[in-house]
Amino acid sequence: MPHWKHEIEAGIKNGVIVCGVDEVGRGPLAGPVVACAVCLPVDMPRKVTRRLKDSKQIEREEREELAQILRETVAFGVGQADVEEIDRINILRASHLAMLRAYEGLPSRPGYALVDGNQPPNLPCPVTCIIGGDGISLSIAAASIIAKVARDQIMRELAVAHPVYGWETNVGYSTRDHLTALKAHGPTPYHRRSFRPVYELQLPLD
Repeated sequence: MPHWKHEIEAGIKNGVIVCGVDEVGRGPLAGPVVACAVCLPVDMPRKVTRRLKDSKQIEREEREELAQILRETVAFGVGQADVEEIDRINILRASHLAMLRAYEGLPSRPGYALVDGNQPPNLPCPVTCIIGGDGISLSIAAASIIAKVARDQIMRELAVAHPVYGWETNVGYSTRDHLTALKAHGPTPYHRRSFRPVYELQLPLD
């Protein structure tokens, strides 16, 4: 379960503002990549922190409830990189760009960042990368929840105008129904043309 160890090592108990940063949406075929930066107060109620974990391990209803609680009680910033940016600079750099935008969206500049993954984004503060951080750090877990709910909402809204792809449930990932619709109807402006199942459909037939 996520804990305070890394936040404490970063100095949160000594007055350092520490943020946890995570992104959602590196793997989908469609939609933006969304990141969130969260500064949890060290006195965050236990009744909330004990529920925080990797967003993928939380059912949708509870995840949305937790995201609402967090948005109302903690400092956070959300950033995204759109499909054009993903295709132009690649998904890793786009993820880091979304993280930077999330960091810049915080009301106060943190003195330290804990980032999920093994490659640090270029943030204007010291960064510690934590592999599997959303299952270890409470701050990163909180960021993963807000980012996941934010991105899922974006994809459900896009699904209204593009209903055949099943984005309201698959949120852009390469599920069977999504791939079937992609082959039948072709890509939308929200599909990542640098991702193989999409760019292969754009190649001329032999």
